[in-house]
Order: sequence, then C-alpha cells, then structure tokens
Amino acid sequence: MTNIEIAATQSTPAIHADSQAGRLVMRGDSYPENSFAFFAPIIEWTERCIAEHGAVSVDLYLLYLNTSSVKAMMDLFDLLESAHQNGRKVGVNWYYDQQNVRVAELAEEFKEDCNFTFEIIAETAAGE
Repeated sequence: MTNIEIAATQSTPAIHADSQAGRLVMRGDSYPENSFAFFAPIIEWTERCIAEHGAVSVDLYLLYLNTSSVKAMMDLFDLLESAHQNGRKVGVNWYYDQQNVRVAELAEEFKEDCNFTFEIIAETAAGE
C-alpha cells in the first residue's frame, strides 16, 4: 500500500496519507473544480487502509469547504461509519481556529451523524 502526498494549492488541501501509521491528514481550503476526482484516491486509500490494517485515524485542519467538498467528506465519514459498525478502529480529530465558528459548526453537524470517535478541537491562531 502506498502513501499519498499532495501539496496544497489555492483550492485544494494538502493531503498526507501514511499507510504505515494508518493516518490521513488534510490541511487547508477545499474547493476544487472537481471534488469527486480530487477525493476519489483519498477515499480509495482509506478503504484499503481499513481493509489492510483494520484501523485509520483522520486529522482534519480544514478551513473552508465548498458544497461538493462537503459531499466528499460525507462519503468519507460514511465509509468510516461503516468500518466502525464492522468493528474497525476509526476516528476523526477535526482541528479548527477558535475564531472560525463556521468550521466548528460544520464539524458539529458531521459529528452528529457519526458513532465513531469524532473530536472537535479548538486551536488558537498560533496553533497552541
């Protein structure tokens, strides 16, 4: 299983998927022209990671998501929920700037539909 390293652009988040650690990290804004094409390999990687290792941890540092990115995240969380229901160890940590209330509210909306571990963590502007 290979790792994924995608540098952030103006409209896409940086992606770091470490198969050895079973960890997926997304950082930045997400409003790609084609969210399906952008997120497909990430969702595929997550499926493989869960199948091979039985676990995955997702750390999100997302600042802005457009509607199609929200749909892609819903697909990812549905995958995690299904894995959780099948006894897999999955979890999400969503970090947000405490001054960005919209991101916190979005994370809360996602969390409401998830039965797996889903933490929403406020950070100061300095990342403390």
